[in-house]
Amino acid sequence: MSYTFQGYRRANGTFGARNLVAVIPSVICANDVGQAICRQVQGTIGYFHHQGCCQLPIDLKRVTDTLSNLGQSPNVGAALIVSLGCEGTDHERLVEEIRATGKPVEIIRIQELGGTSRAIQAGIDAAQRLVQQISGLQREPADISNVIMSIKCGASDTTSGMASNCVIGYVADKLVDLGATVVFGETTEFLGGEHILARRAVGGEDGPVGRKIYEIVDRMEKRAKSVGEDMRGGQPTPGNIAGGLSSIEEKSLGAIVKSGHRPIQGVLEYTDRVTDQKGLWIKDAPGREPEILTGMAATGAQIMLFSTGRGAPQGFPSMPVVKICGNPNTYERMQHDMDLNAGRIITGEKTIEEVGEEAFELLIRVLSGEMTKNEALGYFGSMDIFCLGPVI
Repeated sequence: MSYTFQGYRRANGTFGARNLVAVIPSVICANDVGQAICRQVQGTIGYFHHQGCCQLPIDLKRVTDTLSNLGQSPNVGAALIVSLGCEGTDHERLVEEIRATGKPVEIIRIQELGGTSRAIQAGIDAAQRLVQQISGLQREPADISNVIMSIKCGASDTTSGMASNCVIGYVADKLVDLGATVVFGETTEFLGGEHILARRAVGGEDGPVGRKIYEIVDRMEKRAKSVGEDMRGGQPTPGNIAGGLSSIEEKSLGAIVKSGHRPIQGVLEYTDRVTDQKGLWIKDAPGREPEILTGMAATGAQIMLFSTGRGAPQGFPSMPVVKICGNPNTYERMQHDMDLNAGRIITGEKTIEEVGEEAFELLIRVLSGEMTKNEALGYFGSMDIFCLGPVI
């Protein structure tokens, strides 16, 4: 059986689930100007991060790469770069790389324009032009193989590993079997279960992919040890413990269920995009929402399935985030934030497969334009970029 969704065809052959103008500050100092532009112009979203200056070169490149990939997302139809003028990120490269995908791109420079008020006016004018330029684009049928789905779990409790993560694993397997791409991460939540993932790697546990899985877990642990800490001091979180998770190993075993059962094709670094690769991939990313959602959107993912037990309500500016709740009590209490009740598996009303099919159908509808609950509420303003070094 073939499946399609209604997407926006981009010049580079990808299909978007949304058609947005991205306002992209190249540095934190340009955030207020970008926010003023977004408040005034409908059809825009902003990537308001806290980086871009006084960072090590490796992180300045990392920020530039991430912002460029966000601008290249299929869900973005056009981009406006908001530059201060003296930042450390490469704002000219942002323009060039996003424009190379065939999208309309403009840039404003606050210092050259004469300050905040003049830059806001110029930015409003530019954003308005871009919104009008892409507003006539119509959705068209796209094969499901064009989908890149990202997955995550957050605010987890015991029901996450028993219900909502299982549902996402079901959808992940189905998408991979249909020729689509699935990306998962949260390296902090592989700890104690990395050997299980490595055994699923293409080439086996001792092959290049299997060794890379061990490497990113070891790298993550060494970052904590370098400042005299142990990962187990922060994982599981206080909320996880209150929800019944006793150890990082228990949390990890539940968390990796959401990746399904298919072979793992490779490991992506935080700033990497998915290009022609299909199948199941890992991205080395932290567990905290503002940074991992950014990293997943930067892969080119059009959508995310997000498992939660205690109730994590936030989304992301350009990537719809579907909240699948494993706890029936949480769903009842937070039904204006949760998109699907997987808690019916816990109560015995539904099977994993039945809720999995519901989640797959919801995925198609959201890809085709139906809003998630966090989109409808506008709960998607918190995003950031995962960096490696100190601010200097």
